Amino acid sequence: ARDAAADPWVWGPLVGAAVFQIVNWDRQVSDWARDVTPVFGSQKNAEQWSDDLRKASVHVHHATLLLTPSGDQPKEWLWNKAKGALVQIAAVSATSQLTVEFKDAFGRERPNGLALESFPSGHSSSSAVHTRLASRNLESLRIPPRARAAADLGLYALTLGTSWARIEAGWHYPSDTLAGMALGNFLASFINDAFLGIDGDDSAMIGLATTPGGVQLRFQAAFK
Repeated sequence: ARDAAADPWVWGPLVGAAVFQIVNWDRQVSDWARDVTPVFGSQKNAEQWSDDLRKASVHVHHATLLLTPSGDQPKEWLWNKAKGALVQIAAVSATSQLTVEFKDAFGRERPNGLALESFPSGHSSSSAVHTRLASRNLESLRIPPRARAAADLGLYALTLGTSWARIEAGWHYPSDTLAGMALGNFLASFINDAFLGIDGDDSAMIGLATTPGGVQLRFQAAFK
């Protein structure tokens, strides 16, 4: 958890969100982005792009998950792939659930005034968790450092593009998207690194369970 919190893509967006609140830039930047739409040309285009970029983040994550080395034998491959997929599904699910919980708790009105679900941005947290998990998956592949750096740059661009599109579309303030980015990156790093580093003991099990109050990530292991 400490390592995940120390990641610049976690504390950096949080600091940025705080700055936007402290100096009252949130409303100013939001109004300017909605009126000028400098990147996407219109609010409608921005909304469509935010959906498309978030979906691209999901597809890239799933593709990298399939590419990760998981063993030479079919049974071993399927078992290891299933364990890896379960951990990463848990990270995505936890991000989605906590985003909803925070939206309900803060009740911030969207810039367009259509709902009290502005903070944090669900599109941003979703894109961030998927792209960070994709980045973690790429670490297991034997690719040249420059190619890896270029791939990470592309993943960051997906999340940043998704976040800015939500601002231009009028659905979020900058601090909403920055908080969403921090949340997604934190949970992806924390859950992935905590649970995919365990040894191959077949008695170890990881599961996701829903409860009346939300969602639980459960880890069970037999100690011999």
